[in-house]
Amino acid sequence: MNTPAGVPVEELARAPLCAGPDPDTRNPGFRLPPGSCDCHAHVFGPAARYPYSPKRIYTPPDASASDYRRMLRALGVERAVLVQPSVYGTDNRAMLAALARSGGRMRGVAVVEESVTDAELERMHAAGVRGVRFNIVDVKAEEKGRLPLDVVRKMAERVRPLGWHLQFLMHVDEFPELDKTFANLPVDIVVDHFGYMETSKGVGHPGFKALLRLLRTGRCWVKFTGAYRISREDMPYRDVVPYAHALVAAAPERMVWGTDWPHPKHEKAMPNDGELCDRLPEWIPDEKQRHLALVENPERLYGFR
Repeated sequence: MNTPAGVPVEELARAPLCAGPDPDTRNPGFRLPPGSCDCHAHVFGPAARYPYSPKRIYTPPDASASDYRRMLRALGVERAVLVQPSVYGTDNRAMLAALARSGGRMRGVAVVEESVTDAELERMHAAGVRGVRFNIVDVKAEEKGRLPLDVVRKMAERVRPLGWHLQFLMHVDEFPELDKTFANLPVDIVVDHFGYMETSKGVGHPGFKALLRLLRTGRCWVKFTGAYRISREDMPYRDVVPYAHALVAAAPERMVWGTDWPHPKHEKAMPNDGELCDRLPEWIPDEKQRHLALVENPERLYGFR
């Protein structure tokens, strides 16, 4: 594993280098429909141009937009959504640069300061950003699990005129009244990684049941991403299937799928993105519902034309 240029060695002691993706993407075992969208991916580096936040908890190897586009071609995916990763804090430049080179085929989800101006939000909207992310997982230990509701509510009001959503990286098992917590937000919310709850806790866990109730309100979406982050098993992550089926049964019109490329801070066996793609028929067996998750739902959520 190569240390990215521009990252001092001493920084790696407190923010260790993580593994990169499998560079040899396998073709999926089924043909994805035209207009399919990878709704969750990140780009990293070069660090000398886009320096990482000193508050980060890991250091990624370079994972460029061109590498990402190559992976998408192997999968047969035409559209994508880039999500601002924690290592960049509120510096969205790497993501915005990738959006600018995408020819309108990519959208973005940003991380912003409370003090962001309306003019800056409007500039990001013109660049393709369609949401703001709150990450209460990939942070320092003292900040984990802290949901800043006052900030969330204020940001929801700020982005409502733009038609944006709020995206959350959170463990739903820590929020057994999640549906009540988010009941009065004026914008839709998106929850990462199947709800980011370990499969050992079961689909009957109060936090997961609260997520299902929230889905049924029509104002929540869930990303089928990062199965390896909740599974107790290796590929093909069979223990994730009951969670996927429960979510689809609750609201098939609000499921979206993503690779989570380049799988940052993943510490088990690195998945191949073609193999990850092949999990879709297991998670969403019905072809019409799969088309929703891959094409129609992303078009609505991210405003693809």
